[in-house]
Amino acid sequence: MEREAVTIRIPADLLEQARQFPEGSESFNEMVVEAIAREVRRRRSLAAHQRIVARSAEVEAATGIKSSSVDLIRQLRADEGRRD
Repeated sequence: MEREAVTIRIPADLLEQARQFPEGSESFNEMVVEAIAREVRRRRSLAAHQRIVARSAEVEAATGIKSSSVDLIRQLRADEGRRD
């Protein structure tokens, strides 16, 4: 992975806290990279969730609310009403 040097400004108290909790031989740089990677994954997940919610609202607006199929699935699993 190609790396790029950047300058970031971190509040002194947060920096001190981060330095107090290293994991093994982990460098501060590795800690920051992992934290940014985790935040990027979180934001991607949140964006995907928001797209799903928006799409669900579009489908519901276009087709209306559909009844739950849970009871039908349970009946089929119990072999009730099968037409094999």
